[in-house]
Amino acid sequence: MSEARDHAAPPPPRPGGSGNHADRGGEERPAPRTARNYVSKSDMVTDALRELITDGQFSPGTPLRQRQLAKQFDVSYTPVREALRRLESEGLVETDVHRGASVARTESEELEENYRILAALESLAGSLAVSKMTDEDMTEIVDLYQKVAACNPDDDGLAELNRHFHFRVYECAHSPMLLLLMRLLWRSFPGGPQAGRPHAESVEQHAHLLTALKHRDEKQVADLIREHVLGSIRYLQRPPER
Repeated sequence: MSEARDHAAPPPPRPGGSGNHADRGGEERPAPRTARNYVSKSDMVTDALRELITDGQFSPGTPLRQRQLAKQFDVSYTPVREALRRLESEGLVETDVHRGASVARTESEELEENYRILAALESLAGSLAVSKMTDEDMTEIVDLYQKVAACNPDDDGLAELNRHFHFRVYECAHSPMLLLLMRLLWRSFPGGPQAGRPHAESVEQHAHLLTALKHRDEKQVADLIREHVLGSIRYLQRPPER
């Protein structure tokens, strides 16, 4: 497989000339240069693998074999190696001398750090959402709260419903970057950030959050969200309670 494919080919010349044009006096001057977006093969592979991992299509422990990935993305080994190195620096890939690269397994210490980062981001999103939240937003949030509260703790759809409730609040902040970062972090938790927390406890804390949102209390909203997220840390190494 040729390494030449790892770089995008230069654009073809425009038909009808060398790229120069004459002005009214017959003098030639260079044609204006146009900006081009350049995406290397390693960038493409890195972005694609990152999405497969964060979306859960490649689960923790999945082997990442260079031959297979090169064939999948129709590139040589070089951009695959570069992509794996970059994703290893992001903590999404781990490399073993004997077994090679695989999707990183999430340890409790890493999860705790992720909870602390998530708490900061979600409390910020909540505080930003307070002043921008409309009555229609509040109606939808209350409806989602009621659906979560009425859900059976063993219901397979509870995790997704809980996620929808949280992000319906955060969407009111109107900050795409915050949403992107929070969604990426949520995907780092097997079963979601709420895994292991008793359902009744979540419902009670959600109720307090609703009250603070209705009162437009920005500080209390931020504090309640921070405590809610950090409270999950104590359930990291415990079996789920009902």
